[in-house]
Amino acid sequence: MPEGRLPSLKPPLSERDWTRGPWDAPVTLVEYVDFQCPCCQGSYATVERVLSGREGAVRFAVRHFPVRSVHRYAEGAALAAEAAGRQGKFWEMYHALLQPRGRIAPEDLEFHARQLDLDLDRFHRDLESEELRAKLLEDKQWALRSGLNGTPTLFINGLRYDHRSCPVKEEELRAALEAARREATLPLVA
Repeated sequence: MPEGRLPSLKPPLSERDWTRGPWDAPVTLVEYVDFQCPCCQGSYATVERVLSGREGAVRFAVRHFPVRSVHRYAEGAALAAEAAGRQGKFWEMYHALLQPRGRIAPEDLEFHARQLDLDLDRFHRDLESEELRAKLLEDKQWALRSGLNGTPTLFINGLRYDHRSCPVKEEELRAALEAARREATLPLVA
């Protein structure tokens, strides 16, 4: 990679990703998350505040990067989010897992599933799903190919955003998204 060039997101967003916001938004923000990571939990509110009011201008996506060697509950939490997603409640589970002092131990996942009124038998089957485990592994492999250097790692319009602080600083993220929006809407020069 040439010096000074930021790593790019691989592969581009697709239907396999959990996203919110319009597909044709001028700005795309992708976050690789580990639900047990203190920095991810600390950055959660910042990211949500920055996205608030930008529903038509930003497409937000989440991919998983549970670091099992450090966070023993991270993979289970990621599986719980995916299992909830199979019942149309990915984002609700995402919010529950990243709330301040997010509860993500195995018994907490059951609590969240009940709170979200999920079919518990299906939820438990999906927690054991090889297909969902394969998706997490694929997210992890693509993260490494995309130059992931920890969580949360953010990509703005396909390029890694190096935030250098934990949690992510709100004013810096706002400025980066605004710069990406301006760049995406610049007219082509003849």
